[in-house]
Amino acid sequence: MVGALITEYRWFTKKRDYVLKRYQEIPQTILERRNGENKMDGQIVLREYQTSDRPALIGIIRETWQYDKFASPKTAQKLARAYLDSCLTNQTFTQVALVDEVPVGIIMVKDRREKRCPFRLRLRMLLSVASLFLSKEGRMVTRFFSGVEEIDQQLLQDTQTEYQGEIAFFAVNSRYRGIGLGKKLFDAARDYMRTQRIRNFFLFTDTTCNYPFYERRGMERRGERVHTFAAKGKSGTLTMFIYDSFTEC
Repeated sequence: MVGALITEYRWFTKKRDYVLKRYQEIPQTILERRNGENKMDGQIVLREYQTSDRPALIGIIRETWQYDKFASPKTAQKLARAYLDSCLTNQTFTQVALVDEVPVGIIMVKDRREKRCPFRLRLRMLLSVASLFLSKEGRMVTRFFSGVEEIDQQLLQDTQTEYQGEIAFFAVNSRYRGIGLGKKLFDAARDYMRTQRIRNFFLFTDTTCNYPFYERRGMERRGERVHTFAAKGKSGTLTMFIYDSFTEC
């Protein structure tokens, strides 16, 4: 009987140790996702872009595209600001995601059949771009992104397709990814295009982004090109893509 009790005790101890070990081996990504889900306990609101969202969105852009890796903090801030202002001149629909009234994501859609852009938005973009040209570093990074824009236009031309819509900008705070927030914004964009009877649309993305997200949303990759660049004395490559899809009007 004593032997049986000892055996039972040893079995229980091994089982306990095994369970503890397996728990410790839970991937960090799972724990991070749980933490993210806790952040979503607050109220989630989608609404149009407001000027007060500007500082938070500039921060998201700066982090998402890792501007600080190839520019000083001051230039990275200016670059993110210029990028946001440029996107605002190329949109007819915006939705900002708020969690506890804090902007954590945004999507912009352009109805390409609509040519007008408010003068105040164009003026703000010109001022943001002009501030980059005040420094040598700013002029250098501007040339880099001019090269990116040229590749984007070539990708678009290669499709030989007349698109009615474009997802001009889409970004989510990294701390809120993987919990469905991006899907909410993307669905809102598609709903807008349906109401406007936009038949087809496209977007540009690259290997710095979560491009498989678009494939899971049913979009098709129509082209890709490799871009070589230099930053802070180092060279690197970036693969750029164009995706498209049709809407059910």
